[in-house]
Amino acid sequence: MSQREHNLNREGIASSIATTPKPALAFGDAIAIIVGIVIGAGIFETPALVAANSGNGAVALGAWVLGGIVSLLGALCYGELATTYPHTGGNYYYLLRAFGKSVAFLFAWARMTVVQTGSIALLAFVFGDYASQLWRLGAYSPSVYGALAIALLTGLNIIGVQQSKIAQNLLTAAKVLGLLLVVGVGLLITTSPPQQITPTTESSLGIVMIFVLLSYGGWSEAAYISAEIRNVRRDMARSLVWSICIISTIYLLINLAYLRGLGLAGTAGSEAVAADLMRYAFGTPGAVFISFLIAISTLGATNATIFTGARTNYALGRDFAQFKFLSKWRNNGNTPIGALLAQGAISLVLVLGGTIAPRNGFEAMVDYTAPVFWFFFLLSAIALFVLRQREPHIPRPFQVPFYPLTPLLFCLICIYLLYSSLTYTGVGALLGLFVVISGIPLLFWNRNQQV
Repeated sequence: MSQREHNLNREGIASSIATTPKPALAFGDAIAIIVGIVIGAGIFETPALVAANSGNGAVALGAWVLGGIVSLLGALCYGELATTYPHTGGNYYYLLRAFGKSVAFLFAWARMTVVQTGSIALLAFVFGDYASQLWRLGAYSPSVYGALAIALLTGLNIIGVQQSKIAQNLLTAAKVLGLLLVVGVGLLITTSPPQQITPTTESSLGIVMIFVLLSYGGWSEAAYISAEIRNVRRDMARSLVWSICIISTIYLLINLAYLRGLGLAGTAGSEAVAADLMRYAFGTPGAVFISFLIAISTLGATNATIFTGARTNYALGRDFAQFKFLSKWRNNGNTPIGALLAQGAISLVLVLGGTIAPRNGFEAMVDYTAPVFWFFFLLSAIALFVLRQREPHIPRPFQVPFYPLTPLLFCLICIYLLYSSLTYTGVGALLGLFVVISGIPLLFWNRNQQV
């Protein structure tokens, strides 16, 4: 055992999150998992925002291609980290190993209060937008639906919901069916699309890419399965490349369908773009059908985010004394009840904040989460350089191609998107950063308790 590993174990952190999964995934399994993780509910919401900030359709479509390239660069970097340090802590463990306990704590704090809970609220607003197409509940209908979804799914997880393969497959099937319907309808429409608003004649690449990469988000989680791929040397890079290519093709086709069916202006002015496309093609029955499919699919994504986020918070409760309440485990349902309750409460507060924010709820959550997300993404990419320099003799089953150019380019992209998110989000970004910084006093408190 190295001196650094000894120090990590002495701090009581590495032992609680380290694990070595058994390799059991074939090449095709890896592709299915990565594609399933990445293609979530965001693709039904972000195309309207991308179109609204693009000068023309070519810019909008080109942004989705660029998003695939950026995602591939990042996935390759994470592939090396995940295969070299196969720990369930993911980013938490990489940052802990590269920068120490303080940075790792702030990441875990940010994930609990900003990134993961913000993602839950964001998904809840997507659910609310499409559920409102079915039955509107007054002026704040999306927020009401979103809050009800968080409360219901959190409660079900506390009871001890078993996520069976049948249920998950049905939810995935609903998502795939919805995507195929939208693509087919959009590409077959030949009549002139409706013109609702005029989008900006200028495009802002930074703002556009924030929304594009939000839809591509998830590959950082997907890269963690590299420790479970049977032939990681041969299949790691192949599965990542194939997955990103498949996802990019799907995203390009669905956005082409939106633009062909509704036009740039119609897409930009839509609050539920898939529903509006189906309404234009088939009237109200079409909008109701696709809204139902997307709402069900979004519930599945929200539930998965609640499930995984609570487990991360549970680990935080085990590692830091002041968050001990998060480590309360309900044996009867095999669920982290303390972590679920805290996560649910924070998510509901964020739904309320998104409701009263100047932007709509979805955009408000992008404001709140994006700068913090890209900051820690940047630190994770830098951790690759730090760990290569500090631990050169550790075997690396997969090495990022063209090192150091590939991770350096990804770091520069992260810096640009961090700058763009700060420029775009304004007050929302400051709130998210303030919440992260508020974790510093808790960090010092933890140190004083250990002295």
